[in-house]
Amino acid sequence: MKEYSLSERKKFVIVGAGWGGWGAAKALCEGGVDAEIIMIDALPDPTGRTPYLSSTGKPVEAGTRGFWKDYPNINALCKELGLNENEIFTDYTNSSFYSPDGLEATAPVFSNANLSGQKIPPLPSPLGQVLATFPLFERIPLIDRASMVGLLVATIDCLGGDESVQAQYDRMTAHELFIKFQLTPRLVEDFIKPTLLVGLFKPPEELSALVVMELLYYYALAHVDSFDVRWIKNGTVSDSLVAPLATKLETEFNLTVLGGCRVGKISVEESIDKKHRVSSLEYSVNGKTEKIENIDGAILALSCNGMNSVVSSSPDLARFPVFSQAASCKGIDVISCRLWLDKTVPTRTPANVLSRFEELRGAGGTFFMLDQLQSDNVRELWGGDEPQGSVVACDFYNAGAILSMSNEDIIKILIQDLLPAAVTEFGDAKVVDSWIGRYPGTVSWFAPGTFDKRPPLQGAGKALQNLKCAGDWVRMGDREHGAKGLCQERAYVSGLEAANALLQDVATVSKAHNVIPVREDEAQFKAGVALNNQVMTIFPRFWVR
Repeated sequence: MKEYSLSERKKFVIVGAGWGGWGAAKALCEGGVDAEIIMIDALPDPTGRTPYLSSTGKPVEAGTRGFWKDYPNINALCKELGLNENEIFTDYTNSSFYSPDGLEATAPVFSNANLSGQKIPPLPSPLGQVLATFPLFERIPLIDRASMVGLLVATIDCLGGDESVQAQYDRMTAHELFIKFQLTPRLVEDFIKPTLLVGLFKPPEELSALVVMELLYYYALAHVDSFDVRWIKNGTVSDSLVAPLATKLETEFNLTVLGGCRVGKISVEESIDKKHRVSSLEYSVNGKTEKIENIDGAILALSCNGMNSVVSSSPDLARFPVFSQAASCKGIDVISCRLWLDKTVPTRTPANVLSRFEELRGAGGTFFMLDQLQSDNVRELWGGDEPQGSVVACDFYNAGAILSMSNEDIIKILIQDLLPAAVTEFGDAKVVDSWIGRYPGTVSWFAPGTFDKRPPLQGAGKALQNLKCAGDWVRMGDREHGAKGLCQERAYVSGLEAANALLQDVATVSKAHNVIPVREDEAQFKAGVALNNQVMTIFPRFWVR
């Protein structure tokens, strides 16, 4: 580990308290530097210790988030905090895909997959996935599923190439790539499109082919069981994971968390050595403007909406193209709902995807049976009241066409149309309480051609060394991690690495936080990359522009 010397106490500011922000806070606190560390977020209590409640006092959450098999750094965080994973997370669970025609497919727990009642021995990817899912596609014919083979070739080519190759894929839409490799319309419409709508939150015609290939690699190709997913077993992500981390950093280190604050102007000054540096930051709280001065380093752990807000208020930052371009990126609308029913509804699986329903109006839909996922926590799901029936969390992604609808109409669509079409028993249930949260433009949109606009982890680089970026959408450069797509692991790792980069540039004695890589790719994937790289020295990539 390279060491740097320290001359005086530092002051670091983190803007944003998502996974990226908390990763940055942890690495800065544990970086061996005498520093005052301040985290700022618009949430009233970013520490997660204050529960987010509906108007009737029941716990709610903005979206239901899964934890996949290859989350080594978040798993390590649990161990560091002394948390028992068996108490924090559910077992790995199956997921069902529903359309107006009924059940389309069930995603298995690949590490526990069986065929005709027999456990399937470990097989290399993608053969293991093919065998594990063979009996679980209810309606999509094998000939349609087989058409996906071309995507495997494209993924190997894309992920095995350098940035110039990946830029070619980024300029294409995923839809164009599917046509080039002759995926059948049925496979795309019935399986791939709904998967993308709830995984990257946009249909294939609005997504970069590069990011779709990254998602396919991370969840399907790298390892046979990468798609295995589990959920929070009690409470929420905030109170289960963020709260104990916040308590540790506040009690053991000099971390100050400021909630209910919106960051406005960030000022940049030119130092004696002619280098630019972030020097101060203004934020509003309770109608007053406060200022933090003499900043030694800052990390922007923001969504695209947050980046737009901060950069538009900061002319000094807007002078740097990396920040003005990042601020031009658009987000995706999300709606989260929670329904408390008067009866318990049994379902095939606790996690479910809705696709091709006209009532979705182009959105992706999911519903989660919280009373099944949190069976030991049902009274808490009812806010301490006597449970009456199932508690269902429903999320809509790419929800722009639904966003303007009234709460009553959204609930009506769910309980009268969507849910009963998937599971008929919902037709006999009545809603006794409900909550709806609207989040316009909050989720990163990996649109075609946006790779170069996404903020680099190093920010403006040497031109502004004391400002770094974190979040699931940042380009991590030579610090890139194996976790891909919109996932909590990638956001958390980006925060760790942003803090490591900041300490390297502005501190004199520091230690880098350890970042655990995902498992090494399976041998057949590495062999495929090597073979493809040789072939591509001879043949052109006729399928990309």
